[in-house]
Amino acid sequence: MSKEVKEPAVRMIKRDTISTAKAWGIRLIAVVLSLIVAGLVIVAITKQNPLQVYLGIVDGAVGSSRRVWVTIRETLVLLCIAIGLTPAFKMKFWNIGAEGQILMGGMATAALMIYAGDAMPNWLLLILIFVASAAAGLIWGLIPAVFKAYFNTNETLFTLMLNYVAMQLVTFAIVFWENPSGSNTVGIINAAGQKGWFPSIFGNMYGLNVIVVLIITLGMYVYMKYSKQGYEIAVVGESQNTARYAGINVKKVIIRTMMLSGAICGIAGCLIVSGASHTISTSTAGGRGFTAIIVAWMSKFNPFAMILVSAFLVFMQQGSIQIASQFGLNENASDIITGILLFFLIGCEFFINYKLEWKKNHKEGK
Repeated sequence: MSKEVKEPAVRMIKRDTISTAKAWGIRLIAVVLSLIVAGLVIVAITKQNPLQVYLGIVDGAVGSSRRVWVTIRETLVLLCIAIGLTPAFKMKFWNIGAEGQILMGGMATAALMIYAGDAMPNWLLLILIFVASAAAGLIWGLIPAVFKAYFNTNETLFTLMLNYVAMQLVTFAIVFWENPSGSNTVGIINAAGQKGWFPSIFGNMYGLNVIVVLIITLGMYVYMKYSKQGYEIAVVGESQNTARYAGINVKKVIIRTMMLSGAICGIAGCLIVSGASHTISTSTAGGRGFTAIIVAWMSKFNPFAMILVSAFLVFMQQGSIQIASQFGLNENASDIITGILLFFLIGCEFFINYKLEWKKNHKEGK
């Protein structure tokens, strides 16, 4: 006797492995789909030719020499933050506090520019700025690491709350640094003498930004892939019990790794304040700390893959700002386009980790 067994039309199955080419192919399809949907949304709003919309995106990102370098500058900052998050995330320490670490690094930078700008040569001031911004971010990363290592606190909530503490500290500092008085803003720091500003290298004002971030990127790749500490981070991320069995001091690894993560995010604050905006506010981080999480995750913690992902996201963000202005849309339009892009990019990770298997009804003997 037999009966017809009905199975689901489609089943979700976790992939054991997937080739790099296929994974990036899925991401490419997601990018194309996101561009189509974003184009349709803008066309529905503006009634413009889709080609004009995409040309506007390109023009906004790389339409002039200045726009090209702004795109490069923003890519470098986002890349630096993603690099900073990499060791913590590889260890499965969910550092959601990059925004606060950036703000603390930026605040340390601004303090030195304001109080030490006229006290020393610019080259020495810049060295101190790098050290101070890294130290400030390091401390902001150290605090949740110690509590996680010794009291097993929830690092996600802890680091997230420290973002708001950092914002309040910056707000407090602005009271003393506001310029002009009563404006509740710091204004451009050292606009006349440009003390503490990154100098032009090879005739380009963002040359030092490029050098610093590329050194950090290469250094992180070597550190994670070839160093003993990088190996310990990977083992702790896989299993803390296995790490302890192998003789690894888990508490030490957690604290050391978060110090490194926070320090690099602090340097990102220096890149923003000293190398770009030359001012400080509660919006200095600008949400980059959260966007960098997506960059690091999508790149599978590969520093070189992060270059491409960061560049693409910033390209779209800058282009979205341009078309919002070009077609008379409000500032939220660029956020909508970026959101559509991120939705597809995050969603495609499902198809990288899982596959859909179609089934047909079949007879089962009884």
